[in-house]
Amino acid sequence: MVETDIEINRGDGIKVNGRIIVIEGKKLESTEVTGRMEKDNIQLFEDQKIRTAWDEKKEEWYFSVVDVVAVLTESKDPAAYWRKLKQRLKAEGNETVTICHGLKMTAADGKKRITDVTTTEQLLRIIQSIPSSKAEPFKLWLAEVGRERIEETIDPEQAIDRALETYQKKGYSDAWIHQRILSIRVRNALTDEWQKNGVRQGREYAILTDEITKAWSGISTRQYKNLKGLKKENLRDNMSDMELILNMLAESTSTEISKQQKPSTFAENMEVARSGGEAAAEARKAVESRTGASVITSKNAAELNTVVTNVIEEIAEAGGKEKNDI
Repeated sequence: MVETDIEINRGDGIKVNGRIIVIEGKKLESTEVTGRMEKDNIQLFEDQKIRTAWDEKKEEWYFSVVDVVAVLTESKDPAAYWRKLKQRLKAEGNETVTICHGLKMTAADGKKRITDVTTTEQLLRIIQSIPSSKAEPFKLWLAEVGRERIEETIDPEQAIDRALETYQKKGYSDAWIHQRILSIRVRNALTDEWQKNGVRQGREYAILTDEITKAWSGISTRQYKNLKGLKKENLRDNMSDMELILNMLAESTSTEISKQQKPSTFAENMEVARSGGEAAAEARKAVESRTGASVITSKNAAELNTVVTNVIEEIAEAGGKEKNDI
């Protein structure tokens, strides 16, 4: 299973991802959050405050539903609007409202009060039920995404084509993109092997992935993300060429060891994951010994792409100077 960020930039001016939402050209920007659960982080949309919290363990942003309702409906009493909407959704059998979390957040009077918060996914489902012109772009986007997912089920090649297009728009080099697509293939081969061994998707996949990461890089997946300043973003999308290659080596080696040893318990799969990661760690140490530099970098995708762009520009400038000198 491949992690993806949500990022849309269509003609209607929408852009949605883990950090920013843009509706009609207006940004909803997130702030830096630390700790397991930080509260009362303020995000601005059309100069209106939206309270948020970041759960580091679950890697989820939580939004105050009442604040979002206030922005979308311009209601004089957004709390009352949300209460009525929640009652209607419950009557319709909508389960979204039953899984909203209650979290203490600072109210307008400065006091801490329990308010309903929800994840991005749940919030989008609630927005579908709000008759607002500002909510319409979200509904159109959801319909478009649904259509694309159905098409990709019928023709998986379309998913690859869309991935290529997304990475190109983000400014990745063609060489990196082809390498990233290969890493997806390597990852899928590993998860197929895990599935054959009875490993369950979700938590068990995450535990084994973390074991591989720790074995080859020396740090956990969460520590790796923190190093690069990431929240929900995909770690592989923020790796350098060498980091990506070694991660692929670790996962590919784990797959081959698994095929040979045929682990039948989760503990045995853990040992295989650790062994595959350790093989890549040996390669990492050899590279670092010869280069004198650490393979693990704090640079994320934006910084890495800037480095590549600068190098290309420098080469172009150098070429221009040579022509002028001739």
